[in-house]
Amino acid sequence: MFENNNNQNEEIVNIEENEIEEKARVQRAEKPKKPSRGRGFLSTVGAGVIGSVLTLTVLPQTDYYQNLAQNSIQETAGVTQQAETSAASSGIKAANVSAVSDVANIVEDASKAIVGIVNYQQQSNRYTGTSQEAQAGTGSGVLFKKEGDSAYIITNNHVIENASNIEVSLYNGQKTKAELIGADPLTDLAVLKIDGEYGDNLLEIGDSGALRAGEQVIAIGNPLGLDLSRTVTQGIVSAVDRTISVPTSAGESELNVIQTDAAINPGNSGGALINSNGELVGINSLKISTSGVEGLGFAIPSKDFLPIVNEIIETGKVERPYIGIGMTSLADVPRNYLPDLPNEVTAGVIVANLDETSAAAKAGIKAGDVITELNGQAVETPADLRRLLYSDLKVGDEIGLTIYRGAEQMNVTLTLTSNAMIN
Repeated sequence: MFENNNNQNEEIVNIEENEIEEKARVQRAEKPKKPSRGRGFLSTVGAGVIGSVLTLTVLPQTDYYQNLAQNSIQETAGVTQQAETSAASSGIKAANVSAVSDVANIVEDASKAIVGIVNYQQQSNRYTGTSQEAQAGTGSGVLFKKEGDSAYIITNNHVIENASNIEVSLYNGQKTKAELIGADPLTDLAVLKIDGEYGDNLLEIGDSGALRAGEQVIAIGNPLGLDLSRTVTQGIVSAVDRTISVPTSAGESELNVIQTDAAINPGNSGGALINSNGELVGINSLKISTSGVEGLGFAIPSKDFLPIVNEIIETGKVERPYIGIGMTSLADVPRNYLPDLPNEVTAGVIVANLDETSAAAKAGIKAGDVITELNGQAVETPADLRRLLYSDLKVGDEIGLTIYRGAEQMNVTLTLTSNAMIN
C-alpha cells in the first residue's frame, strides 16, 4: 500500500519538474535576442537616409550607433548640397545673372558714344522786326568714326534740318559746336563733324543683315530732351527689311527699316539701336504714334546707312539720278481736272512742275503729263518712281517712260543726269 503511494508521489514530483523545465524552455525561446552589429549598421544607414528624427529616436542610444547615424546624415546632406550647387552653377538663374551683367556692360560702353544734338534756328520777333537764334529742337546722334583731327556723328536729317547752328552734348557734360557735313532728306540721314579730341569713344558698326526677328536689341538716346539723356530701353527685333512710306522735305520716300518694340520717343531720333554684341546696327528714326498703338519703332539699318554716310563724308552729298520734275499722285487729284484722261488709267504720277534745264524738259515732257510706267514697270505713286530710280538705276542710264497727255499715250526716252548738277 505504501509502495503504491510512494510510486504515486514520485510520479507527481517528476511531472512537476517536467512542467517547470518546459516553462523555462518556453521562456528562453520567447526572450528577444540582442541585435547584431551588422543589422544595426544597416538599420542606422537606412534610417539616416529616410530621416534624422527617426534615426535618433528608434535606434539604440549607444555612442557607436549615434556616430553611425550622424555620419550617415552628414553624408546625405553633403550629397544634396553638392547637387544643389551643381544645378545652380549650370542652371537658368546663373545664365540670367550673366545676361543682365552683359547688357549692363554693353550699355556702359556704348553710352559714351551717344551724344545729344541741339538744333538752333533763327527766329524772327514780329513785334521788334528782328531775329535771334533760339533752340528749335533736340535729338540724338552716334559717334562712329574718327579721322585725323575730326570725329564724325551720324544722326537723322530731321534732327538738324534748317539749323543755323548745331550744338553737341557729350556723355561727360562737355558741349561743342558741330559742322554739318551733309544730309540726305530722302533717307533721313545726316553727318556732323566735331573736333577729334571729342572722338575717343566710338561705337563699332555691326551687320544689320545678320539680324533675325526675335533677337534682343537695345535703344539708347535722349527722349524728350537732354534732361533724360542716354536713356536705355530694351526690346527685340520685331521684323527686318520692313518698307514704310514717310514724308520728307524732299517728298514722299520709302525707307527700308528694322522694326523693334524697344521704346522710342521724340528725342530718340538719331540714336543707336545696338545688338547683343554691343554693335551699332541701326539709327532710330521714327515710330508710329497713334492712339491704341504701342511698340512700333523703326530704325535705319546699318547696311543702308553706312554707304550713304560714307558718301556724305567724301563728297558732302548723296548723288542720285535726276529727272527734273515735281510730282504728285494721280489719286490725290480730282478726276475733273483731267477730263481727257482715259478711265482705265487709275494710277500714276502727275508732273506738277518742271526744271526747264533738266533731262525731262529736253525729252519733251510737260506739266500735266501723267507717268504710268518706267522701263515697263508700273508707277502708281511718287514713291514708286523714286524707288525705281534710286535702287535700280544710276547716273548716265537711259530710261523709257510711258506717259499720257490727255487721251494720248506716249513713250519718252531720256538719259538720267545727277542731282549734284542742280546745286
